[in-house]
Amino acid sequence: MGILNPFKKEFDKKTVQYTKALPKNLLLIFTRNPELGKCKTRLAATVGDESALDIYKFLLEHTVNITKNLDMAKQVWYSEEIWRDDVWDNPTYDKKRQGGSDLGVRMANAFTEGFAAGFEKICIIGSDMYDLKQQDIAHAFAVLSENDFVIGPAEDGGYYLLGMTRFKNELFQDKNWGNDSVLSATITDLANEKVHLLPVRNDVDVYTDIAQEKAFEPYLKHMK
Repeated sequence: MGILNPFKKEFDKKTVQYTKALPKNLLLIFTRNPELGKCKTRLAATVGDESALDIYKFLLEHTVNITKNLDMAKQVWYSEEIWRDDVWDNPTYDKKRQGGSDLGVRMANAFTEGFAAGFEKICIIGSDMYDLKQQDIAHAFAVLSENDFVIGPAEDGGYYLLGMTRFKNELFQDKNWGNDSVLSATITDLANEKVHLLPVRNDVDVYTDIAQEKAFEPYLKHMK
């Protein structure tokens, strides 16, 4: 006869509750390490390396503010190396390093790992979208309940968000990343799928993207 464990019932109950509480939604955040001369290079060509770095750090803070309170798992994927002590709070964000020969491969690897871990809805964003809000991301996950894919079109012909409920490798192949054909090529890949398009937003790549935005005035004083 085994020895009764008075804690077993309570342990089992907590285990079941914990299992039910495991998140099924995953937000992937792709970011560059904020280093002088290595980020926002097209913007830096006009405003200078130091201002470009300050602007990028401001955008990182914005991305933290609109994602930290989302009720889902969150991963930050660094371009160069994982920084343990930075704006991305360690308990809130799981930290990983991007790997792959181009952006498509790196994104594909992140999605593949997420689905292999058991997540059911996965969306990816960058970290330079001042136009993006917390409710935009929450809405993207919500529409995946009735659609297999969701896209956030960017004004420059790319996309600021891509989400899916199942992996589709074609989305990450044969794309001229950074070109204005990425969005149209992606939509073509999804011609026979259930897709939801979010509102068009503007990302920050060049000076004209921010020249009229009051939030960026402190970083552009030298341009006046």
